[in-house]
Amino acid sequence: MVNTDVYSADKMREILTAYLEKKAFRKTIERYTILECICCMPGHFDVETLRKYVTENHFRVSLAAVYNTIELLMDAGLVVRHQFSSRTVQYELKCAALTHHHVICSYCGSVSEVKTEKVKIATDCKIPKFTPEYYSLYIYGMCSKCKFREKIQL
Repeated sequence: MVNTDVYSADKMREILTAYLEKKAFRKTIERYTILECICCMPGHFDVETLRKYVTENHFRVSLAAVYNTIELLMDAGLVVRHQFSSRTVQYELKCAALTHHHVICSYCGSVSEVKTEKVKIATDCKIPKFTPEYYSLYIYGMCSKCKFREKIQL
């Protein structure tokens, strides 16, 4: 289970239940199982990896159901979408995304999480006609492996 100080898995189930009731959507076992699997996955994930994880945990689910549930969980405010490069779409729990920033290598595409208090961006800043809920910071550059390869080639 992801260790978050913001929400427990039970709290996330409660949020999902309230969202489904508000929208008059069905409370299906698939939706709750997918949320539970997301809570158990470490870090970022893509839809195919999530579907494989759900299937490995003895629950059959279609790829379409996973895509639809991810959209629903984003709308409920439980999951956030990241596009680290033009070809990769990944997701993570919103409560986990609040605790770190992302460092992306522009050369190999590797993504690392940075937990630091040195980078601060105010979520309570005043923006006309806009209410910030959370932020995500992407820092692009060159990872140490690519830097090392570059030095060897010179």
